[in-house]
Amino acid sequence: MANSQLLAPELSEAETMGAETARFEELLLQASKELQQAQTTRPESTQIQPQPGFCIKTNSSEGKVFINICHSASIPPPADVTEDELLQMLEEDQAGFRIPMSLGEPHAELDAKGQGCTAYDVAVNSDFYRRMQNSDFLRELVVTIAREGLEDKYSLQLNPEWRMLKNRTFLGSISQQNIRSKQRPRIQELGNLDTPDSRRDEEGPEKPHLNLWLEAPDLLLAEIDLPKLDGALGLSLEIGENRLVMWGPQQLYHLDAYIPLPINSDESRAAFHRKRKQLMVAMPLLSTPS
Repeated sequence: MANSQLLAPELSEAETMGAETARFEELLLQASKELQQAQTTRPESTQIQPQPGFCIKTNSSEGKVFINICHSASIPPPADVTEDELLQMLEEDQAGFRIPMSLGEPHAELDAKGQGCTAYDVAVNSDFYRRMQNSDFLRELVVTIAREGLEDKYSLQLNPEWRMLKNRTFLGSISQQNIRSKQRPRIQELGNLDTPDSRRDEEGPEKPHLNLWLEAPDLLLAEIDLPKLDGALGLSLEIGENRLVMWGPQQLYHLDAYIPLPINSDESRAAFHRKRKQLMVAMPLLSTPS
């Protein structure tokens, strides 16, 4: 369904970064407000019992800190990419790869010397954990992301230096954790999911990079990289229930992507970010019968 009202005014380069961020957040709030209200009566979480994996030791200004890296089949896996592909994504500073984690609450424990310390349980998908066991690179990555996640969630400053305990798979006891229930599948890097009939003509428009992810169970966000554009003039965007189609001015760009989730096209909104040269799209999802 074509909708000429989808494209909001540009985010001006003259605006401050704070104002730009607030502008886009306001855009997302407008798209998701009714959905958030509708979700208040839904069960939002379910309890899981993570299984022990390995334990690392580090410290903060408060003292010793132990992180139990655990796993559960109830946690969704990350996108299935090779280590070479992942390394390239990290080198290019792409934010498209995410490792779903459940960060547990801090619990007071005693270390091997009987001294007080703090432990945290961090759970990842069980299949991904088994893959991680055979990869030092993935293990380092998971520990780094877990440490940064705990720092952000609990306002900590953890020492980036750490070591793995050799004879203990966890410290203390691993508690149950609450995770979102009925969470939709996380979507990564959907820029290559074009319709079967689409072909790229080397002389024709360029297909831009699309990064797509779930910000909430009922809100899909997209970033479309348009480095050749300085503004939204000439951009057209059409969103159907399972399609996102974009044309750039003078046929510079063309994107026709199949989205395997039902989109509420009437409530979708978009804005062009001039400094990042990205088209940002907020797409609420249609509710499906339970």
